[in-house]
Amino acid sequence: MFRRCFALPLVLVGAVLLSSCDNGPRRVVLKGATMGTTWSVIYSLGGERPDSTTDTVSPDALQVQIERELAAINQSLSTYIPDSEISRVNAGDGTGPVVLSQRFATVLDSALAVGELTDGAYDVTVGPLVELWGFGARAGTLTPPDASEIGAAMQLVGAERLAWDADTASLSRPEGLRIDLSSIAKGYAVDQLSELLAAQGIVNGLVEIGGELRASGSRPEGGPWRLAVESPDLGQARFIEALSVTDAAVATSGDYRNFFEYEGRRYSHLVDPRTGYPVAHELVSVTVIDPQCMTADALATALLVLGLDAALELAEAQGLAAHFVSRGKDALEVHYTPAFEAYRQNSSAGAKP
Repeated sequence: MFRRCFALPLVLVGAVLLSSCDNGPRRVVLKGATMGTTWSVIYSLGGERPDSTTDTVSPDALQVQIERELAAINQSLSTYIPDSEISRVNAGDGTGPVVLSQRFATVLDSALAVGELTDGAYDVTVGPLVELWGFGARAGTLTPPDASEIGAAMQLVGAERLAWDADTASLSRPEGLRIDLSSIAKGYAVDQLSELLAAQGIVNGLVEIGGELRASGSRPEGGPWRLAVESPDLGQARFIEALSVTDAAVATSGDYRNFFEYEGRRYSHLVDPRTGYPVAHELVSVTVIDPQCMTADALATALLVLGLDAALELAEAQGLAAHFVSRGKDALEVHYTPAFEAYRQNSSAGAKP
């Protein structure tokens, strides 16, 4: 028998979505669908504070601009669109270099940098393994593949085999080696929408796509944006950490909602590209705060693949603001880096700096 659960947003907006000050600037909330999930934008419209947003664009016009930008991002980076840029690159025979668009090049360059930083724990060519385990676009039967199938899929994985020239944005790859940027694309899209708001003179805003967020300025009610990290223990408290964030992005990766069970064993959707198998360690959730959501998005995934000890060591060495939730002997345990401390509103039981 098997059972499969699916992912929901892992980092959630807290009280800022639930209440507003009647006497403050008017809060505008825009929403829509993209990338198989939802997006939302919250910003201040008018108000008397010197730093408040001027009425430079109507909400309806901004909605159109946002949806146009998201469509352009999907047309470049979505493997679900047959004629997208990434789909066309993956369909090539690998006989020569391909010059990528600035958008594709920016995301790929960032993804490859995270892969190098983590010694291959993050790999944009992991798609064949994800498909094999039943978690990809062409989800298969939810039973573990045999070792020979995993070995064959591993032959089609390895970002180190990509020939990437960032200066010319040219990419060469062996035939059969496919690129999948889904683990970083939402973060990139969040950054692009945040920059779109800034270009319209909106200095106080919150952009969210599928639980990945970037906060600019302050809340319509004043003060930092208040966010919350969801507890992996879904039967207990809803949130495990409250955050105060200004001019920073927050991304979370977790293995506790998207998995299947087969013959009493649990298989995570997160496949380690170095082994070919789903991760099987005590780390269940990683949250990263960074100026760029694209970077935070990729790092959260990479650190979760690494496991607690290696992830914590790397995060501290790199000065990352990272938060980890692991399964302890009797309860969940929270760990975080010194750089994360500045964003915490309150301590959580079992928290360890």
